[in-house]
Amino acid sequence: MGEYVIKLPDVGEGVAEAELVEWHVKIGDLVREDAVLAAVMTDKATVEIPSPVDGEILWLGAEIGDTVAIGSPIVRLKVAGEGNVKADGDAKAAPKAETPAEPAAAKSDPAAPKPPQVSAQPSVAAPKGTRPASVTGAPRPEGEKPLASPAVRLRAKEAGIDLRQVPGSGPAGRISHEDLDAFLARGPQLARPTGLAPKDGVEDIKVIGLRRKIAEKMALAKSRIPHITYVEEIDVTALEELRATLNKEKRADRPKLTLLPFLMRAMVKAIADQPNLNALFDDEAGIIHQHEGIHIGIAAQTPTGLVVPVVKHAEARDLWDCAAEVNRLAEAAKSGTASRDELSGSTITITSLGAMGGVATTPVINYPEVAIVGVNKMMVRPVWDGTQFIPRKMMNLSSSFDHRVIDGWDAAVFVQRIKALMETPAMIFVD
Repeated sequence: MGEYVIKLPDVGEGVAEAELVEWHVKIGDLVREDAVLAAVMTDKATVEIPSPVDGEILWLGAEIGDTVAIGSPIVRLKVAGEGNVKADGDAKAAPKAETPAEPAAAKSDPAAPKPPQVSAQPSVAAPKGTRPASVTGAPRPEGEKPLASPAVRLRAKEAGIDLRQVPGSGPAGRISHEDLDAFLARGPQLARPTGLAPKDGVEDIKVIGLRRKIAEKMALAKSRIPHITYVEEIDVTALEELRATLNKEKRADRPKLTLLPFLMRAMVKAIADQPNLNALFDDEAGIIHQHEGIHIGIAAQTPTGLVVPVVKHAEARDLWDCAAEVNRLAEAAKSGTASRDELSGSTITITSLGAMGGVATTPVINYPEVAIVGVNKMMVRPVWDGTQFIPRKMMNLSSSFDHRVIDGWDAAVFVQRIKALMETPAMIFVD
């Protein structure tokens, strides 16, 4: 038998380190070749690390949340044959672990504090002859009648006390006058219904992986970008009628249309008039990178958190091409198979919560972009047409802009242009 050391492989061009976000194995597990050992994250792409050989896990070289350098040992296996570790212990070998179950990260710093553990409150033994009593609920099972003398029962009735809530200290839990006095001294709040009890536990959750990257990105955006948010309502009745008609008569090779492709095409036309909205601001160098290609990020919620897949060159896509690409990227994002290229390179972003979109929001700009368009939920509202109120499908757009680059007037012109196009959707198709 021998040992085989697995090092963190190169997970992407120019990547020097990655964050360990998940172990799929534990010490003592038997693994087959190509079995997934761990998952690491770099930028917003998660990469699985497979085993190149069959073997038994002897040592794990990092903990969840640790940042691991490319080429660092992460797993040691016991394998049939000589393995890849020389007997003289050359540089290929992982550090020997006196206690294999202990991760290397923990041994490297024995003085490092361990995360606090939440434990249950210690039980307190009841005095001999008494029965256990709940501080916040009935001290006896439901349906069991409390034992007490007629005098105690009369006193409890006059005081408005439910004897089922009073712990008894006498034989078989018999309630005495002293038990009533103690119950009254503790206060009426102790007679809460069974099941309603205060909870004092605290769970410590380490911020790792995608959640940590989201936190860093949001903090950077809010600390560096002075946001201005502009909210406008749009009558999408005509657009919804057109969308329903196009979906009803669509060809088999075309995807079903949602509102997003219409909004994307409206943004492309609006950006043609205001190219300064399609830009990235390098605030360190003081340079605005204004892009000709319109690469629209679509903020998408996934089981692991928020990601932003990017529809590249929206200016060169028609309505159905935009819809197909949005569907493809959304599926890749939700399944965790989206590549780094598909999750980067946006020049302007759309964020939408669909039916959960609320009446208005204050979207956070996808740094270092200068604008983000937020879609709020669609609702039927009464609208005054000059003579009467009529039902119309209305929707708000809540859009944020980098006020260092975009003035309030420019933001308003941009949103009003989108509004005009979406309220007269035929104009979206006119070049």
